[in-house]
This record gives sequence, C-alpha cells and structure tokens, in this order.
Amino acid sequence: MRVTWERISHYAAYLAYRAFEGLLKLLPLGCVFLLGKLCGWMAYYLLGYYRNLAQRNMRHAFGEEKTQRQIQHLSRQAFITLGANLLSSIKLSTMSEEAMYRHVQFEGEEHIRECLRQGRGCVYLIAHLGAWEILAHMRKVSPEAERATMYRPLSNPYLNAHILKRRERTGLKAFDRKDGFAAPMKHLRKGGTIGILIDQHAGDRGHWCPFFGRLASTSSLAPLMAERTGAAMLTLSIMTVGHARWEMRIGKAFEPAKENSIATTTAELNLLMETIIRQSPKDWFWVHNRWKTTTPRFLLTKYRRGYSLPEGMSENDLKPFKILIRSPNPLGDACMSIPAVRAIKRGRPDAEITVLCPENLTTFWQSEQDVDQVIPLPPSAGNRLTGIKIREQGPFDVAILFPNSTRSAIEAKKGGIPHIVGYPAKWRNRMIHQLITPRDASSGPRPHHVTHYLKMAETIGADLSDQTIFDPPPGIPRPGTGRIAISAGADYGPSKCWPTDRFIAAARHIAERHPDTHFVLLGTKSETEIGKKIAGELGADCEDMTGKTNLKGLMDELKRCALLITNDTGSMHLAAHLGVPTVAIFGSTEPTWTGPLGKGHEVLRHHVPCSPCFLRNCPMDFSCMKKITPLEVAGAVDDIFRRLA
Repeated sequence: MRVTWERISHYAAYLAYRAFEGLLKLLPLGCVFLLGKLCGWMAYYLLGYYRNLAQRNMRHAFGEEKTQRQIQHLSRQAFITLGANLLSSIKLSTMSEEAMYRHVQFEGEEHIRECLRQGRGCVYLIAHLGAWEILAHMRKVSPEAERATMYRPLSNPYLNAHILKRRERTGLKAFDRKDGFAAPMKHLRKGGTIGILIDQHAGDRGHWCPFFGRLASTSSLAPLMAERTGAAMLTLSIMTVGHARWEMRIGKAFEPAKENSIATTTAELNLLMETIIRQSPKDWFWVHNRWKTTTPRFLLTKYRRGYSLPEGMSENDLKPFKILIRSPNPLGDACMSIPAVRAIKRGRPDAEITVLCPENLTTFWQSEQDVDQVIPLPPSAGNRLTGIKIREQGPFDVAILFPNSTRSAIEAKKGGIPHIVGYPAKWRNRMIHQLITPRDASSGPRPHHVTHYLKMAETIGADLSDQTIFDPPPGIPRPGTGRIAISAGADYGPSKCWPTDRFIAAARHIAERHPDTHFVLLGTKSETEIGKKIAGELGADCEDMTGKTNLKGLMDELKRCALLITNDTGSMHLAAHLGVPTVAIFGSTEPTWTGPLGKGHEVLRHHVPCSPCFLRNCPMDFSCMKKITPLEVAGAVDDIFRRLA
C-alpha cells in the first residue's frame, strides 16, 4: 500500500480517537457526561462561527417566538447538551447493551411491535437529537427484526472502519448510500427495519419544503422507500432527561394520505420533525447549516424537484428568504437592472426583496411592485452607518451587488450578510462569497448592459424565459399624441448632447405636422439654461419643467406624455421602463449597449470612424451628433405616432 501524507494524517487522527475513546472507557458515564458539558460550555465561548450559526438557525426557527436573550440562552444550553451527548456517545459505544439500558428508558415500543406483527418493515425517521449512538442499540425494542441503517462513509477510512465495527457489534447492518438502494429496499420487503436521517440539508437532490416555516432542501428517501416497499414510517428520537439519562421516544406509524405525492409527504415529515424538536430544542444539532444558502443557485426555479408545501399551508405562510440588492447609482443603470430584480423576486416563493439605493432613487424603487422594502442612503452615509441600516432591516440571507464598487461590498460586509454575490473587482473579491464569472470579451460583440444584471440573476438560479420581466409597470394610462417631452441635456457631459438649436428646429417641424402638440421640457437644475433657451424659442406651446421636478415628478410627467425626445440619459431609460416611447439620439455612446429597452422606440445614430468614443467632451468636430438632422427626429416622431394611432 502506498504511504501518503493523507494516509499518515488519517491514521494519526484514528490513533488519537482510539486513545481518547480508551480514556473515556475508564471513566464512569456520569463523569463523561459532566466532562462533555464542560467541553460544550467552553466550545460555546471559543467557537464563534458555530455559536453564530446556531443562533442564526434558532432565529430561523424561533425568531417570532423568542427574544434574542432567550435565543442566546438556548444556544448556550444546546452547546452544553451537545458536548455532553457527543462524549457520552463515544462512551456508550464501548459499553455493553445491558449497562447502557440502565441509563435509557423507552416509550412507545408497542408501535414498532404492531408494525412487525403485521409483517411490515419499518423505516425509522431519525434526526440528530440527543445521544444518537443509542439508536444503534434497538435490540431490546425489536429483538426479532433484522436492523439496518443508511450511512455516508467518513473521509477517514480508519475511523470509518472502526465505527462500522462498533455498529456491527450491536447487530446493526450498515448500507452505504453509494451502493444504491436496491439492497436496503429488499431488506425492508423482508420485514427488516432501517434508520434514515431526515433532518440534513439534501442539496440539489432534495425537495425544498418548509422546516419551521422556512424552505429547506429535504431528502425524500424515507417516504420513497416506504412507498416502494409497503414499510411503515415511525419517528425515533432521543431526549436528554437527566444527568447521563435519556429517553427513546417511538412515535406511531405515520400514514400519509393516499393522494399525497412523495413531495407532499416529505413536507409533512418536516412538520413532524419540528414537533419532536420542540419537545427538547436543546437536544437538536443546531450547528448544522440546515437552511444552507446553496451555491451557485439559491433561487429555486431550475431545481429538478422544485418546492413542496404540506396540506393546508400556502406560500404566504412561508418565512421570507431575505435578499438585499444593492442598486446601481445612476438612474439609467437602475432602470436597466429592473428585469433582473423581477427575475430574482420570482425565483422562489419566499423571496423578500429589499433594495439599498442612493437617496435620490428611493421613489423609483418604491414604485416597483416586485420590491418589498427600500433602504435609502443619504449622500453623507458612510460604510458604518450603512452597515447599521442594513442590520436594522435584516438579518438578510443574501446580498446581490449590482455595482462593481469596493464600497458596495464593504456595505454588505458591515451589514453582517453571510452570503454576498457580485462580479469580481479590485480590492473586494475576498469580501464576496460567490463571484459571478464576467463575460468573456473574446466571445463576440458586447451585448446590451441589461445582460450584465441578468447574468447575475441567471447564475443564482433565475428563469429568464419569462419575458414579462421586461414589461412596463401595470396601470399606466396611454395618453394621446398631444404631449411630447424633451430632455435636451445629459449629466455625463456635452458629448452626449445633440445641439440645442436642433432640438428647437425639430420641435418646430413636429408642431407644423401636428398642430395640437404641446411640449414639456425635462431635466436637472444644471440644465435650466438649456430649458430657458428652448422654451423662449417655442413660446406658449412649451412648458419648461427643467430643474423643477424631483424623481417622482419626473415619472409623473413622463406618464402623461405620448413620447420623449432625448439624448442618451437616465430620463430615456426611465421613459422606456414606464413604457413611454422614445426618440433616442446617440453620438458618443453605443445604443446596442445602453439603448432604451422594450419596443416602440426610435434610435437615431450616425456611425462615424471615432464612435463610440465615450468621451465627455468631443476633441474633434462632433460629427456623430451633427449628422443627425431635425427632419430625421421629426420623421421618427411621425413613425411613433403612426404606431400609436
């Protein structure tokens, strides 16, 4: 046999375990129990990660029932009890069954005997409760039945072989999960019994079912085997009832309704396990990540088995899976991220979406029906204050960072969010738990910027086949053709701005063709001079709202307009989001990357050798913009009006 460092380390660990086991064998069980309590107490204070995990799990289970102080007290009790039971389990495995039985009382043995009398096998529904080593010693309860368990081998082959030998000493047969399920089912059909853990995270192969009201991936192996073999399902639980004393509780046979699917039965078994854990919550293994946020897909639309609810429970009864989305800072980018936000929200029935955004975007995000909460950030908010705000609205399960900034990662980290998703960027990668692979620049032409956000949604499990994620918000009335908005500025810089005199000329051409037209000028305070110039030239048929509207007012004005004539601006993206057609004028930027989303828009762009340059100021002759004529803009308006007619 080839000697490797891995084998040496495994063998060293095995020898250490055997030495420790030998030491415990010399001590009375009561002393071992007391020593375990002391170890559990120390672990509570020393192992911060597991303490926090246990308390987070308890908040998932009891957050609406217990205060934080009560949860802290229960978690300390659970650590102490776990320490006592782990050490006692090692000691119990070295004791004779007769000696062990003096420390264990049994309740409900008649339920097993009744099933065996009927000639049925028994599937024991077991969990990580109490000193579960006792579960291997069932000979007293059912001496006539051939007993077995399903197990997953330990990575240490020496320890694995040692523990299997201990199990076989009790008459327990062990079936390796890797060998399939044909042999275990044959065992059940012959009237044998088999124990199956049902309280573990089952990963991609599980059914997502409520556990303490919160969706968790759950194995359906137990009900599946029972259905295929006609075996009964009974719960077996071990409760700590005193100093080095335990009680094995055997429940009545669980008989699911005939019309139940395997998925529904699996969900009902979770409810049954909840009831058992509530009888002695300090005994459950809270340091297991039962409600694990799976990677890469924690949305559920693409899971093979999906999610299932027990009879009488609806999606509204589920505890929320709280997702914090960090909004992009520019208005245009925020608009382009809306389809991804909707896909994420629809990715699982318990999703609760909170958006963290700059204060000036609060109204925009509050208007989106798929957003449940908004956390506005004042311009002066630092990372510490932002972290406090996040913690106050949380705790959150996941943060999704749409910006590529380091600051957004620090905000999520300060907010105590355990799973952060984002694209890689300088200085922040170590703060992100799930990095989204960027698009390969050599894979072809760069797609629209909306795909930057949609790729994040798809990677975490969203279904992008639902095209309604691109729809404008419902309930916006369709105005007539008489009111046209103009946005003649651009925050980015002059290179994005079509000349003001051409906006004036285009408006005059439109007014000649459509005499009932009324223009409204929109823009920021920095664009008031542009507004004054255009309004002065167009006269009474032009209303100058430049610098006079907040974001809500801008949205209200756009909803009243038949269309918007605009440069590449945030207002263009906002109008497209609201379902308002746009005549979008592009020069230094690229419409295939940042053009208006949706149908019914007219994009005007004359490609020149230096475009797109993405410069704020044109160093040359501004030919990309000058080649677009007022008559082209008026013609584009005519085309939109024809479609609206």
